[in-house]
Amino acid sequence: METTAAAVVLASGAGTRVGAKLNKVYLPLAGRPVVAWSLDAFKRVPGIGVVVLVIRPQDRELAEEVVDGDVEIVHGGDTRQASELNALRHLAPRIRGGRVDAVLLHDAARPLVHPELVGAVLARTREDGGAVPGLAADDVVEVDAGHLVAQVPGAIRVQTPQGFRAGPLLEAYEKAEREGFLGTDTSSCMERFSSLPIRWVPGAPENLKITYPHDLVVAERLLARRA
Repeated sequence: METTAAAVVLASGAGTRVGAKLNKVYLPLAGRPVVAWSLDAFKRVPGIGVVVLVIRPQDRELAEEVVDGDVEIVHGGDTRQASELNALRHLAPRIRGGRVDAVLLHDAARPLVHPELVGAVLARTREDGGAVPGLAADDVVEVDAGHLVAQVPGAIRVQTPQGFRAGPLLEAYEKAEREGFLGTDTSSCMERFSSLPIRWVPGAPENLKITYPHDLVVAERLLARRA
């Protein structure tokens, strides 16, 4: 039995702040839909044998125009966590059967993720149990009761993909569902319902998230530099 990792690319949000009627992950970026860049990056990582795209039901036709037979499509839920749970339940038979040992969850709106970063997150996940990429947040401060401002040592700006061992991840999400817990991201759910250590992996400045219209312009320029 061959064991592999799975990538879950989340594209089930509305993305309204970008100012387009179309879901932002299907907007053009350097001649391809935004989401196509993320999917391609994961396909290029040898340790990943399953790629799942989580979509809104109303985006089905758009998604089918982007994916090929190597990408599995799953409908998302009302929240990010519900969408992740749907993807994990889709993978559950393979997780419980030992065919999928790790899952990496990624925002489709981060199209510039590089295969090297994906590979680093996967390697750390398999070694320690959980891995989250991020950049040092030198501009993050905290304010105490006396309104004194101080830098927060060791703070990072978290990116995706976030990776976790598959079995504990599925178990944690099922527990969260039963208890009605809604976390801010994957790692917060794992911190609450799992004892797996979560390690930091250095992120990449170009792994930006498309949120506003100007982000598309920046991303296109960064892609042009790669070429």
